[in-house]
Amino acid sequence: MDTSKTGARGWALALTAFASFTVALDSLVTAAALTSIQRSFEASLAELQWTTNAYNLAFALLLPVGAALGDRLGRKRIFVAGLVVFALSSVACAMSQSVITLIVARALQGAGAALVMPMALAILSVAYPADIRGKALGIFGSITGLAPLSGPAIGGAISEAIHWTWIFWINIPIVLLLVPLALARLEESHGVRSKLDIVGIVLIGDFSFAAPWSLIRGHEIAWVCAQMPASIRLALALLLGFVFWVRRAADAIVPPRLFAAKGFGAGLITAFCLYGALYATLFSLTPFLLAATR
Repeated sequence: MDTSKTGARGWALALTAFASFTVALDSLVTAAALTSIQRSFEASLAELQWTTNAYNLAFALLLPVGAALGDRLGRKRIFVAGLVVFALSSVACAMSQSVITLIVARALQGAGAALVMPMALAILSVAYPADIRGKALGIFGSITGLAPLSGPAIGGAISEAIHWTWIFWINIPIVLLLVPLALARLEESHGVRSKLDIVGIVLIGDFSFAAPWSLIRGHEIAWVCAQMPASIRLALALLLGFVFWVRRAADAIVPPRLFAAKGFGAGLITAFCLYGALYATLFSLTPFLLAATR
């Protein structure tokens, strides 16, 4: 057994899994701190929703951009750059003087996470040969999967024991540990330079903003208001435009051939329902339970 390769693989798994857990944790870490954030900024319910939505939308929409940058510029380089962006935006979150500033900083956090996550998977896939890659990815997925479940508990404990800003300050020492270790222990690699589907990213990005904005605004104003049907029609038009585009684009962000694979569509629907229920429940339930215990 080549001990040097085994050690390198162990470092790759440990660093990528820890980084992935850290960025995934922040997807729901604000859930239990919402009441504290609301008191600090006198924020509305819609503004509180965007403290979570801004992170998750930026994260989801920029994943293909992060993957493309890693293929072109080097996966380790983009992985480290993503950690730095994540740390700097965490500082911006902790130092926010208004809820709008916090929302913008959360979006930047999501952008940093979108650089880290695909690079973590790519680095791990390169480090492990095909015969043992499945086991490594299973460990990686198990560790990452703990983050959304533990995020509200960790965020609540920190915000109640110290202050809600520390749910962001705590990211700084973690990144300061990860960055030098990543530079020293991870190997650089590149991927195939595929064309980036800018049009597809813009269409699905606009839809992903328009759809939740319509739902959030519907809670604040009358659903029969003229503004609501217009925004809903815009979201549907963007979605249809995206479907039309990916069916004809040569390098679509979501290749239609994937849906020919058995179980792909069903898996997407299942994941949508699972995470939709998880995020909506934790967002609504956690502040209610905190209020009920006081």
